[in-house]
Amino acid sequence: MENVVWLIIMVPCSAVFTIIGIYACHRKKPMWFWSGSTVEETEIADIPAYNRANGRMWILYSLPFWLSSFIGLWDGAAALILFVVNCVIGLPVLVVVYKRIYAKYKR
Repeated sequence: MENVVWLIIMVPCSAVFTIIGIYACHRKKPMWFWSGSTVEETEIADIPAYNRANGRMWILYSLPFWLSSFIGLWDGAAALILFVVNCVIGLPVLVVVYKRIYAKYKR
């Protein structure tokens, strides 16, 4: 039963990051990264390419969460370890990758 609960919790969590990525890829204005901040159109040289890179970043970040979701059906401890590693290591990597994307497409 705990494995099903894990799946019920993790699938929406995984989906949120995937949806952010899809939203970023299709957005017409530049996608932001930090909560409460915006990226002005005048800051970015190639908005579609910037948004696609931003979207790919979020979708790739969601993949370990999806993997953890389904591993949790068989091995809850392994799923939890993957989840924690993705949070602890993945979040700083996400920040670094975003900064590189922003620097690449900044005017």
